[in-house]
Amino acid sequence: MVLVGLGAVTVPGVLIGWLRVFPKAGQPGWAALVPFYNIYVLIVGVAKLSLLWYVLIFVPVVQVIAAILVNLEVAKRFGKSETFGLGLTLLGFIFYPLLGFGSDRYQEAGATPLDRR
Repeated sequence: MVLVGLGAVTVPGVLIGWLRVFPKAGQPGWAALVPFYNIYVLIVGVAKLSLLWYVLIFVPVVQVIAAILVNLEVAKRFGKSETFGLGLTLLGFIFYPLLGFGSDRYQEAGATPLDRR
């Protein structure tokens, strides 16, 4: 029962944030509502990581590390700190709306070691 209540709070918060973050990154906002595709858009379209990262998100145990690194990359793309990236990972229902509704702009440039280029 607790997990249902937790999911009822966290999932809508993240989806609302993604609905605003995706268009800032030049991706369609509706993609946030499509299961599995929303994760693909977040990783490949917003974080600009390779398809391998999308696969890693579905590998047990590895997914925890991959999710942290993906969120760190999303934070960097918006000019945010690594601490904000950890906030996206641990409290995404708060931090993704902050990113989406805030004045932060998406930065296409600034390749990082995780980048596929």
